[in-house]
Amino acid sequence: MMNAPAPRQGQARAFSARVLSVAAPFVALAMVWTGATWFLPEALFPRLDKIAIRTYEVMANWATFKDVLATAARIMAGLTGAFIFGAILALLMQRSKAFEDFISPLLNFFQGIPALAWVVFAIIWIKHIEGRILLIMVVTALPAFTFQILGALRAMSKDLFEMVLSFRPTRRKMFTKMILPSILPDILTAWRVNIGNASRVVVVAELVGATGGVGYRLLEQQQLFDMAGAMAWTLQLVFFVLVTQKALTMIETRAFRYRARSERSL
Repeated sequence: MMNAPAPRQGQARAFSARVLSVAAPFVALAMVWTGATWFLPEALFPRLDKIAIRTYEVMANWATFKDVLATAARIMAGLTGAFIFGAILALLMQRSKAFEDFISPLLNFFQGIPALAWVVFAIIWIKHIEGRILLIMVVTALPAFTFQILGALRAMSKDLFEMVLSFRPTRRKMFTKMILPSILPDILTAWRVNIGNASRVVVVAELVGATGGVGYRLLEQQQLFDMAGAMAWTLQLVFFVLVTQKALTMIETRAFRYRARSERSL
């Protein structure tokens, strides 16, 4: 009976170690920032308490927080559109070598066009603000999604694929039992990468072509030379990325809970 709490103590220590490993880099960053506030002008490096207050004000006030939600909605709408079109293109490229030879140079060409150039094109082509931002988000994320999904399709085990075909499954079962479990890890990885990229692209799009959102608010802070406000609005995007990354991790854990965990790490 005296040894029963030992496993709980081990779990508590492991949890504390994980929390410490996550918090340590941010504590170090906060210490460096605090040290900079002692030697540099406050206009350039405001105190952390001022940044925290401004961050709370942005989140507590609906007039400002709705701009955060607008930016989040633009990111998700753009990535969803890029993912759908990218999946269609990847399937067509997988099925037809001629189509792949035709579309791959165009996707590579699009990858070479910077986001700021797409902003200029969208302003010239499209009158509606949301249409501009949607176009920018889709065309900048489309090549990455297409090539990542294509790579996932080609990485499927050919032997396993042929074995499943021998059971004569329906198309639905073939997709749900073979194709989707094989490509889902790569798809989730693609979403993780593209969410981080999209959060940077949307700021560029809103800086130039929008009248609301985090990017527009950052432009306001730059015009006011308000570093605390700029950091507060930047942290809104950071929080959004962290929340979405956590949601993707939960989806992955839930979807692949049947996988056995290795007791040894690489």
